Amino acid sequence: MLLLRNVKKDYQTISVVGMAKNAGKTVVLNRLIEEAAELNTPIGLTSTGRDGERIDIVTLTEKPTIYIYEGTIVATAKATLLKSEAKLEILEVTDYNTPLGTVVIARALTNGLVEIAGPDTNSQIKKVAEKMRSFGAKLVIVDGAINRKTSAAPSITDATILATGAAVSRDINKVISETQHQVHLYSIEAIAPQDKMEIATKIINDKKYATIDKNFNITFIAISTSLNNGKTIAGYINENTNYVILSGSLVSKTIDDIISATPNYKRVVFVVEDATKIFISQRDWYLLAKRGVKINVVNKINVIAVTVNPLSPYGYGFPPEDFLNKMKQALLPLPVMDVMMEDIYDK
Repeated sequence: MLLLRNVKKDYQTISVVGMAKNAGKTVVLNRLIEEAAELNTPIGLTSTGRDGERIDIVTLTEKPTIYIYEGTIVATAKATLLKSEAKLEILEVTDYNTPLGTVVIARALTNGLVEIAGPDTNSQIKKVAEKMRSFGAKLVIVDGAINRKTSAAPSITDATILATGAAVSRDINKVISETQHQVHLYSIEAIAPQDKMEIATKIINDKKYATIDKNFNITFIAISTSLNNGKTIAGYINENTNYVILSGSLVSKTIDDIISATPNYKRVVFVVEDATKIFISQRDWYLLAKRGVKINVVNKINVIAVTVNPLSPYGYGFPPEDFLNKMKQALLPLPVMDVMMEDIYDK
């Protein structure tokens, strides 16, 4: 009971997100499924991409399959549903369409292998999770696909397990530093106070850009994206501005352009929806912090554990115990484990 021990009972949804392809995400997913079965906890299972196939369609290497137990509820596209070895009872055919067909919600009548490919959008994933809970799932697990880290967003899941490993880089120190940076981004504090949080949330939900001053006055910025519009955004920042609300992504160039166009950037806090919208390297993040750039989020991501995979499918790897111990030290006090070694920091 290693992973689920770190899951509070009030979590209704958990996402498992990989730092890179072949970071060990599916192994972690299988461990969660196995532990839930041992605890007699009914679970729901879906994915932001496709998982469970025997052969990786990109690397053409063998992949871990997904094994579920009787009673598990799955939400998956029709094409993958038909490939599942477990016998499934269809509970609902949704109106969510994917390249692999309509998403179907089903309950496993037998143990067996499945492939899963869930909805395409965050809102659909959230609704599917709610449907699976209505069918009896006490915990819904969302499998995050490569380059689809949005499954970590709090609007989709209550908590996130981050899977990292040798597949990120051949350099063990780079893997550790990049994982540390990702955890740091996911831990960015939420905007306060609550009244400004509510204003920022509405602006972001409306997919707009705006500034908020110390008197709570809102000025909308006439742009549809922050990309290549840093200098335009800077034109709206003055000595009375407290917050700059950005509904889209935040990249280094946008901040650099704002810094070059106004000295008032140090007076404000830049606010994005959540850390999955931030695309800033570890080096640039450090430099921006030194220059006094402050960033908050509307929704803080709750990372509850990090798992490590010391092996890469490309024929190289790290000494397992050394990799695990170094990652633990870098991420203290966050629980870090190698599910194959069945070892965890706070055991």
